[in-house]
Amino acid sequence: MKAVLLEADAVNPGDLSWNPITSLVETRIYNNTTEENKYEHIGDADIVFVNKIKIDDEVFVKCPNIRYIGVCATGYNVIDTEAARRYGVTVTNVPAYSTESVAQLTWGLILESVCHIKLHNDSVHRGDWINSDNFCYWLEPVTELAGKTIGVFGYGNIGRRVCEIAKAFHMNVLVHTAHPEKYDKEQINFVGINTLLSESDIISLHCPLTNETEGIINKKNIDQMKDGVIIINVSRGGLVVESDLAEALSNGKVAGAGVDVVAVEPMREDNPLLQAPNITITPHIAWASLEARKRLVDVVADNLKAFLEGRRENVVS
Repeated sequence: MKAVLLEADAVNPGDLSWNPITSLVETRIYNNTTEENKYEHIGDADIVFVNKIKIDDEVFVKCPNIRYIGVCATGYNVIDTEAARRYGVTVTNVPAYSTESVAQLTWGLILESVCHIKLHNDSVHRGDWINSDNFCYWLEPVTELAGKTIGVFGYGNIGRRVCEIAKAFHMNVLVHTAHPEKYDKEQINFVGINTLLSESDIISLHCPLTNETEGIINKKNIDQMKDGVIIINVSRGGLVVESDLAEALSNGKVAGAGVDVVAVEPMREDNPLLQAPNITITPHIAWASLEARKRLVDVVADNLKAFLEGRRENVVS
């Protein structure tokens, strides 16, 4: 069987080995693939490894040899799984590989929002501390997390880990999830979305992008939030109506935000968040620690090995 890896640089810019995969199957590796050249790159491959390139009915028609798609990520919304089932194609993903890394960046963004670390570091390097009349100063209020309320939207592996860390900061934790009954033995305060929106000092998004959650951070819902709320999104850009968040940052309703994802990636120059105040934006790096990416490659290889041996592992189709 022939395999093709469409977006190598997105997972491994050269600091990891592809050997766990290439030792199993002859693999053609492309550093990057676009929507325009994906048909050429896939060609007659039986196995396709993909990250963000869309695989839909048209791909299955134009590339009829495909029998297996290994998604090099947890989210697989770029794959038309219904079409995959119709064409007898197995699709796998990689769950939970990046939990620690994503939770870590979540708290990095939260801490930046309440401590204003970069603002003060830049000030010191400009010479402001050298020229200060006092032994210390602050340019924005520094906020203590203890006693504040964090609202976590979504309670998968990452949401759960974010909650655990919040408790270490002695915060009050509210969680909204579609199926709280699955976690009835856990010591978590599950609430409706309106309660989470109105009572949280910090709202952190950790849910999938679905028809129900698309644009969940919008003007109507922001209006329900506390004045001075902080919003964090390390999940999917489509959860946020970006123009509404930018407006709320500009008028002060939202005191700060941290986002690792935007609706269209790579980010466009006309994205309204670029001009908004009090926001930290990172280029979708929460998952990208060396440790997480190594786990990713290993699980992608394990999924492929299971498929080749006739077993089902992390199958989502």
